[in-house]
Amino acid sequence: MRIPRRRPVVAGALALAAVATALTFVVLPSAEAATLGSGSYATANPAGTTGPTGCGNIATNPRQYVTANAPAGAVPTNDWWSSLLFKRTDCNYSTPLEAHPMAFKPANNGLGVSYTTEAAISGTATGVGEYHFPYTTEFTLGVTGLNAPSTLVDGWTDWTVTPSWSDGTRTLKTTIGHGIPFVYAQTSGGNAQLSFGGAPSVWSNSANRIGFTVRGHDYMAYAPTGATWTVSGANITSTLAGKNYFSVALLPTTTSTSAADRTALANTYGQYAHNHVTGTRVAWSFNQSTSTVNATYTFTTTAREGTGSGTVLALYPHQWKNLSGSTPIAQTYVSPRGTMKVLTGAGAFTTGTKYQGVLPEIPAVADSSGADLTTVGAYLDQVATGDPLAAFGNDTYWTGKGLGRAARAAELADQLGRTSQRDALLNAIRTRLTDWFTAGSGESGRLFVYNQAWGTLIGYPASYGSDQELNDHHFHYGYYIAAAATLAKFDKAWAATSAYGGMVNLLIRDANNPDRSDTMFPFLRDFDIYAGHDWASGHGSFGAGNNQESSSEGMNFANALIQWGIATGNTAVRDAGLYIYSTQAQAIQEYWFDSSNQNFPSTFAHNTVGMVWGDGGAYATWFSAEPEMIQGINMLPVTGGSLYMGYKPGYIATNYNEMTTNNGGPPTVWQDILWSFQALGNGDQALANFRNNSGYTPEEGESKAHTFHWIRNLAALGTVDTSVTANTPLYGVFTKNGARTYAATNLGTSALTVTFSDGHTLTVGAGKTATNGAYTWSGGNGTSNPPTSQPPTSPSPSPSTSSSPPPNVGSNKFFLRSGPALNTTAGGGATTQTVTAANGNYDGTPHNPVTYRVCGITGSANGGATQFAFHVDAGAAVGQGIQARVSYDFTGGGSYGRVETYRYFATDPVAGTEQYTQAVGLSSSSGTLSAMNRGCVQLELWNAIGNANTTVRVDASAANGNQSALTIPYTVS
Repeated sequence: MRIPRRRPVVAGALALAAVATALTFVVLPSAEAATLGSGSYATANPAGTTGPTGCGNIATNPRQYVTANAPAGAVPTNDWWSSLLFKRTDCNYSTPLEAHPMAFKPANNGLGVSYTTEAAISGTATGVGEYHFPYTTEFTLGVTGLNAPSTLVDGWTDWTVTPSWSDGTRTLKTTIGHGIPFVYAQTSGGNAQLSFGGAPSVWSNSANRIGFTVRGHDYMAYAPTGATWTVSGANITSTLAGKNYFSVALLPTTTSTSAADRTALANTYGQYAHNHVTGTRVAWSFNQSTSTVNATYTFTTTAREGTGSGTVLALYPHQWKNLSGSTPIAQTYVSPRGTMKVLTGAGAFTTGTKYQGVLPEIPAVADSSGADLTTVGAYLDQVATGDPLAAFGNDTYWTGKGLGRAARAAELADQLGRTSQRDALLNAIRTRLTDWFTAGSGESGRLFVYNQAWGTLIGYPASYGSDQELNDHHFHYGYYIAAAATLAKFDKAWAATSAYGGMVNLLIRDANNPDRSDTMFPFLRDFDIYAGHDWASGHGSFGAGNNQESSSEGMNFANALIQWGIATGNTAVRDAGLYIYSTQAQAIQEYWFDSSNQNFPSTFAHNTVGMVWGDGGAYATWFSAEPEMIQGINMLPVTGGSLYMGYKPGYIATNYNEMTTNNGGPPTVWQDILWSFQALGNGDQALANFRNNSGYTPEEGESKAHTFHWIRNLAALGTVDTSVTANTPLYGVFTKNGARTYAATNLGTSALTVTFSDGHTLTVGAGKTATNGAYTWSGGNGTSNPPTSQPPTSPSPSPSTSSSPPPNVGSNKFFLRSGPALNTTAGGGATTQTVTAANGNYDGTPHNPVTYRVCGITGSANGGATQFAFHVDAGAAVGQGIQARVSYDFTGGGSYGRVETYRYFATDPVAGTEQYTQAVGLSSSSGTLSAMNRGCVQLELWNAIGNANTTVRVDASAANGNQSALTIPYTVS
């Protein structure tokens, strides 16, 4: 089941803004709100909304699927095993549980076990493609006669879970987990049983051990001392010598086929077979002097017989590549994440991951001539004029996107000394956050609700399953926390815990709570500690396991914790952010980018994936098949915390070139996101791309001011230099043409001297960002000084390509052109633009729209009305309806003062175009037309109903005829 996590972001902000205006919120009595400092949160849902939904009465009782032994407090979600507890698609057992190296699937008779070593690959080299190591039951571990009506959860630790079965006579408990090549079992009421699809292939049966092979994979089952195993038909059973425990080990894929070698390895594993893992726990610390995040992963074992300790562990690539003080053995496992290496006899291991720094924003070092300063200032005027959040929806995700865009602009305005614009943006952020952070009597929306049953905080209006499925909390709330961190730098009183800082901390505690003793929320909800990255789905009930699409929005959350923790002096939050950030940065390089070309299956034809699944990866998204979006969703939002994407500059070209190949040319949407990514590897080329295509439409969470600032300064600074670290968390080191620039930010109240690992030092004033080396610059808090030096051999900007706001257009009639775009000039040869099928009812709400836009319009409204003629065709399809919306942005700043949605046009099933015009009438409208000053007009076309694609005629010349065009009621100047 694949339900889109987000609508197409090309027009999502406007779509959701229209939806939000129709929402009605219930005023909550004060008795249903809890105060937290100056803020408050609700304790009852707005009318007409629900919290988590699933099987039975799970909305109010998530513990219906746990036993009395399960830990107290909030239940975990968003984990690799969540479908066991958060049952949605299988109300009795669960979907496959991808633990690695094994996968599991509970059933009525026990625990199905799978180890898949061959990838199933689908799709094309240039289109959507996926690879999966699909679950296939190799055998079922259980108890003779077991027929349990459901599987419950008996307990969990940081990366293990204990499923439990009972049919009233027989019981089974198993413990499984990440990195554990054993299944540990406890039984009662019957014999231990291993069930197969046919007669098992047994290669050893001696005393209490039996070895067998399924699909070429070797296993060894270990019964208690004194027990034996019996093979009968398709089953292997043991009385366990009257005891109640046993274990089954998966032997490494690289085991020799010789009986002696296989037996020797089974003997090694056998030393630990009865040391059952009963607990797992992570602990992290930050060594600021060496800029290293140390994390220790501990496995607690209980000796079922004897007094032994230690176990066998399998490590993922992001772990063994950063391993400290341990040496894996030669044998390995295959996994969807690449090769897993084996440690034997260990009870713990430690990783030491270099932290390479983040910044509040890229420093404004590059503007020797002043022309680029003028350019970025003009763009900043656009984003800082009026309400920067006006064009965004009221739900948690799109509010967050708006907050993120405003925060980037505020940081930029501060660097450029535009304090009035900075303060206006901060005021907008403060007003919106304060609104969301208060609930109670008189509150009419934009509020957070604490759901005590689930131990979660849900923002309403919710979006993309953040309420009913507990999806994406780290995505949504990361934007809020990041914006609050920017505000906290300038308004410490607002950010105080006694004021609104407590509400910010509440969002952190919900999405990824670093405090184990906090019973309101689970520990690190969204972050999979052992896998090294977040999971987006709250329930994880998919055949391929759990999934995460936008790794970069997960990193936005981690960066937000670092920035907020430093700005407010909360070291615990800062260090949690450092742990998540540094760990996940490695995981992204390995599992989303595979930048070392070691982990994806060799026959998978892509160099990156848009989504990581429990059993594989997909060059795809939930919302679009556009290569720009498949790759770009793991790049946005672009912030000073995005430097991790530049750790391997050579890979950036590989990633970007794949996008252009799959797209058939340069990006046509989300250009700013892709150029910003490209700039981390080749700033000069990214800057040329921007200058040559500055009329592009920004991604909703971006502004041209920020994109130009980011690209222009990286073109000067060069690439991230990972060979040098610093003894402060807010830093960056860049290299271009052999010359380094050292950057650091000081949020303290007195000057700070930063020492870099190569011995270089940098003094940073209070509240400032500073650089020296190739560039010497100090900015922030009102400083507008230009840089004092240029890097050696840095190329100068070309005046002939200097970017500026779009030129004025000379006509009020715009032809539909491929791109898509609106242009005052007609095309030279007719072609068609595909409008994707609705596959649902989206009357009035854009869904997968084709978006046309033109800017640079100056003129006055002439008293007329919008007119259009679009030549459309649905071929032989019946029941189709195409719909249009026209939006007017009077200043080009991203706010639409007039929005007109027209009734959909029912196409006929006869080949040939039909003419869709404004004569169908308005379905809805908002705002009034006003004079335009370098304003913009946007047209969205989408299918409101129907299950087939339609086309619209574009690029038609006068000679071609049937030209699709839009005429606006303006006299342009």
